Amino acid sequence: MPKEELYNLNVEAAAKSLNSNFESGLNDAQAKQRLEEFGLNQLQEKKGASPFSIFLEQFQDFIVWILIGAALVSGFLKEWIDALAIIAIVVLNAILGFIQEYKAEKSLAALKKLSSPNSKVIRDNQRKVIPSSELVPGDLIELEAGDSIPADSRLVWISANFNAQEASLTGESTPVAKTIRALGEKEIPLTDRANMAYMGTSVASGKARAFVVYTGMQTELGKIAGMVQMVGREDTPLQKKLLLRC
Repeated sequence: MPKEELYNLNVEAAAKSLNSNFESGLNDAQAKQRLEEFGLNQLQEKKGASPFSIFLEQFQDFIVWILIGAALVSGFLKEWIDALAIIAIVVLNAILGFIQEYKAEKSLAALKKLSSPNSKVIRDNQRKVIPSSELVPGDLIELEAGDSIPADSRLVWISANFNAQEASLTGESTPVAKTIRALGEKEIPLTDRANMAYMGTSVASGKARAFVVYTGMQTELGKIAGMVQMVGREDTPLQKKLLLRC
């Protein structure tokens, strides 16, 4: 939506870039059109496999089949200790692989818990409470202490003691003091963008108004969710050791 990062622009320029108004916000027609254009403000989740399917996948590796074959040969030769040892290794490997993949499957659900279900928004100069999933770029939202920030937003007004808790996104353990002034630099690290508020973080103190800039998978939290889902299955420690010996 914006052609440049809004932390570089002052409030008036940010409003112009978003084709919005920092007093009355968007009108309903604009909001409807942008919702159709940008989609719902929510993290998109790929359909995950069932726990049973994840467990069965642990036995589809070629090395695992070699071990199972070795166990069968040992059993045929009546070397029961060796056979049971190999079977135990295969089962343990499957359990470790299952735990690893199951945690990855659940990581997006954990990220989705950071989002806020409802938001206070100003449209047509009227205050409304709407589902956060219906927020669009250019929406003017109100924030106060205790609120979860529903989308990546450019702050346009803050009270004197407005601070955000961003530990869930940046790892910063203490609340971060915010500002509305333009930062005026082309590339600024996420942790230094003091006039921005991000989805999945929360308001520690004070009140504010902000323009929604990015929603859904375009937010910083959405980018993390996308990377989590793109991560492929990793070999277990046993598989890595066997591959090194091959």
